[in-house]
Amino acid sequence: MKLKDIQNQKDNRKIEINKAGVKSIRYPIVVLDRKNREQHTVATINMYVGLPHHFKGTHMSRFIEVLNKHRKGISTRNISEILVKMKEKLNSESAHIEIEFPFFIEKETPVSKSKSLMEYRCHMWGSHDEKSDLVVGVEVPVTTLCPCSREISNYGAHNQRSIVKVKVRFKKFFWIEDLIKLVEKSASSEIYPLLKRPDEKFVTEMAYDNPVFVEDVVRNIAQQLDKDSNITWYTVESENQESIHNHSAYAYIKKKG
Repeated sequence: MKLKDIQNQKDNRKIEINKAGVKSIRYPIVVLDRKNREQHTVATINMYVGLPHHFKGTHMSRFIEVLNKHRKGISTRNISEILVKMKEKLNSESAHIEIEFPFFIEKETPVSKSKSLMEYRCHMWGSHDEKSDLVVGVEVPVTTLCPCSREISNYGAHNQRSIVKVKVRFKKFFWIEDLIKLVEKSASSEIYPLLKRPDEKFVTEMAYDNPVFVEDVVRNIAQQLDKDSNITWYTVESENQESIHNHSAYAYIKKKG
């Protein structure tokens, strides 16, 4: 049976649409994992194409068809291929994809050597028109301890749980784990999902010995990214969820270019 294709009908308003597609697709994917080779996770995916002015609509089902052919292995290495397939399948001059997924790393505590899984939020933003563009991002929770509080107090100092977000453009493949570790080393202390009492003592004292303002965190990270010739552009932001104020402290750096 031949059914009428409304999407392919002409539109006479002569207005191009920059992005048309599907959002909030929950989909199982496989991502690269340095320790275990690959990791199965569930992503939230947005997919769009540019819609020429003469088309009434895009074909939503075709996005899922493209995705289904690549879900067994998504990485920075094949995002460009997916975008090219989207352009071909949907007869468009531009394609865009946004992928967010939880990434788990097994962490060992510093004293008791207890092991547990830590979750990090990871992102990929890809686009393809005249050329390809890919940005990879991570969200990393860390501990920060206030230098001012430590300096003025007779004992103790207030600390924060901070969420650091880093986005990068790069020349060649890199491991997400390395970017996460760089962020954790730039704070007062990293965070663990499991802590025994000796571990809690260790990380509490480590934070006390390494006080940083929110400005220090983003500068520490930017300083390390500037040393990496593979990183061509970045943004770094940190939000410190204050423990003694009714607000958060915030800082942001964007590399020019």
